[in-house]
Amino acid sequence: MDHHYLRTLCLLAVAALAVAQGQAQPPVHHSRIGQTMTAQGGVLTVTNVGKKQNFDWRDSATRDEDVFSPKSVNFHPDGSRYYVNSLEGCATVVYDRASNRKLKVISHRHASGEGPLWNTPSGIYRFTHYPNGQQRGFAGKPVEAAFSHGGRYLWVPYYRRTFDLNAQDPSAIAIIDTRVDSIVAMMETGPLPKMITCSHDNKLIAVTHWGNNTVGLIDITGDSPKQWHHLPYVVVDHELKLDFSLTHEVNRDAHSGLLLRGTVFTPDDRYLLVGCMGGGGIAVIDMRPEPRYVGKISGISNARHLIIKGGYLYASVNAAGLVQRVPLDSVIHAIEHRQGNAIGLRGWQTCKVGGGARTIEASPSGRYVFAACNSASALYVVDTERMQAIGQITVDSYPVGLDISQDGRFLVVTSQARSGHGGNAVNLYRVDYADSLEVQAYQASLDAQRAMQSDSVAQREAQPAEQVSDYHSWWQWLCDHALVAGTVAGIVLIMLLGWLVHRR
Repeated sequence: MDHHYLRTLCLLAVAALAVAQGQAQPPVHHSRIGQTMTAQGGVLTVTNVGKKQNFDWRDSATRDEDVFSPKSVNFHPDGSRYYVNSLEGCATVVYDRASNRKLKVISHRHASGEGPLWNTPSGIYRFTHYPNGQQRGFAGKPVEAAFSHGGRYLWVPYYRRTFDLNAQDPSAIAIIDTRVDSIVAMMETGPLPKMITCSHDNKLIAVTHWGNNTVGLIDITGDSPKQWHHLPYVVVDHELKLDFSLTHEVNRDAHSGLLLRGTVFTPDDRYLLVGCMGGGGIAVIDMRPEPRYVGKISGISNARHLIIKGGYLYASVNAAGLVQRVPLDSVIHAIEHRQGNAIGLRGWQTCKVGGGARTIEASPSGRYVFAACNSASALYVVDTERMQAIGQITVDSYPVGLDISQDGRFLVVTSQARSGHGGNAVNLYRVDYADSLEVQAYQASLDAQRAMQSDSVAQREAQPAEQVSDYHSWWQWLCDHALVAGTVAGIVLIMLLGWLVHRR
């Protein structure tokens, strides 16, 4: 049976169950191509220029069955394409930015946790609830993503392996070579990884484990993915002991301690900052001389996403629907003058946006911050000079992921879903600036993008990359079509045996 057909059946079944249970849900909102919003003072205009959706089969122009619970999105640094993680679809979908055409679907279905794609196990993350977990086949649920090596590699952690009902054992992370958009390496991670980021010096990948109050670190200083290796993870406050049911599902989005989420390195890579959605504050990991947890920044709670731009640390506050910021110099001063594990920090500026503020990103100059507001079903624009919301535009219900192109001209917002209600949409927006500072920042970024695009084209045309891609693409195809491949191999073997018997 066609897997796209199965996905549609699953969506319908979940929706029917929600209705049967009488669950009260807020109204569903939808956006449309051509919809536009002009911010206060006419400083910028946001226009919907592209859409992919999987809720209306009648709209064949925008229908895309690979959009299945889209969790996050990442623009390639060269601006040519963007990558959408379809959580329940267990795939990363690649789209061309200019045409919004789907370029490729990268499957996260694996016949085993071992094989040519997999790096040597670190021994740090061990299976304790599923003794044969390393050998078991699974599908990975892609959550967030981050680029390294100037955009050559895209790192995609899995919320969990599908057989691990309550995300208690090691999950995994896929490493995609963006020259060919194929998985070229796999590594294990701790339980329930969500956020991921790369250090500015391109030496470390940090993976935040929502599942047990830990942050994983991966050394990526070698030239080859096979040289990359795990470092000891860092515990924030205390490590959770996981012993949930293997047969009855537990809400791990709630029962996971500090609920570690937003993760960002300071510009000098000295500190790693991690938002604690469930425990209040922002955890600080001092990376020198060895990574260690040193305490939590106070003055903020329920911080979901963190970014650093223009000398400020910005945070989205989910439940209250806020965007807050504080000077980065104040953050560093507070860390260096901490008393024990308590890092007192005042001076937060606050802007009210829509309910359920999730992912935030800044324009190239840092003058504007865009926020995907989940329960408000809207994209908000914040003027950071005044820390005031200056505009909003309706998006499909339950937006969660957001990214902005490096030149600031395009935004993509993913709308996930809640129990089969709303969501299952990806919207592409064009941003036109009247602000002269932003126009200058855009032009400088555009020049850098053109240079990067030229490099990307050269890399994609390089023969070694194609050879690597062919090998791993065939391996991934075999993993995804094990039954078909096995059947074909069996038929060929029977024919060969028959031929040999006939020869005798």
